[in-house]
Amino acid sequence: MIVMSIAGVDPSGGAGVFADLKTFQAIGVYGTGIVTALTAQNPYRFFSTSPVSPKYIEEQIDSVLDAYEVEFIKTGMLYSPEIIKLVAKKVNEYNLKAVVDPVMVATSGGDLTKEDLAKAMNKYLLPQAVLTTPNISEAEKLTDLKITNKEDAIKASELIKCNNIITGGHLDGINTINIDGEISIVKQELIKTDNLHGTGCNLSAAITAYLAKSNDLSTSILKSLDYVYEGIKNGNYGTLIAKI
Repeated sequence: MIVMSIAGVDPSGGAGVFADLKTFQAIGVYGTGIVTALTAQNPYRFFSTSPVSPKYIEEQIDSVLDAYEVEFIKTGMLYSPEIIKLVAKKVNEYNLKAVVDPVMVATSGGDLTKEDLAKAMNKYLLPQAVLTTPNISEAEKLTDLKITNKEDAIKASELIKCNNIITGGHLDGINTINIDGEISIVKQELIKTDNLHGTGCNLSAAITAYLAKSNDLSTSILKSLDYVYEGIKNGNYGTLIAKI
């Protein structure tokens, strides 16, 4: 089983493509990685972003798919509307099943992307995705809805343009899952730790890996929530360091 991550590079290894590849391997699938941008960052401070040109991202995707059969992919930091449009085109061209982690801001506070990213996500990529995994801040950007409680999260989940899980790291551990219009709530204990950078990356990568191993969407989400929780609890990811 071969999967793909299309995301940025975090040189500290806790998030982005490097983290995705670690998660793919841990769950038992072979991971390929397409680089959309380089960043200079660590778990505590963001320095800068240097995007890769859309043309070169396209060449990376085509080169991998020329050699491997890939069904499931995940996307992370896509940086610009132009890159989002390109990835959406490739999802359609190769009939890929995409789990979209709508990364917009680094855990350390740096803005990773250009403006109008949420608008481009909603227009081009989310309508083609099998799932998106926003945290509270990202869900607010996607829906223009302020989320302060479970009821707000449910409303936001109904506005997002594909199946989704709005993760609960900033909402008392309340994860709001909407699959085909059916909403369920999974509440997890919040763990007091600094070991949270990249958890959103690891969650979406885990879901992608479990889907590739023939689990249905609900099972893949639940297994991935457990995977990330145990990783935070036991510190056994390498460094699982952004609150989901």
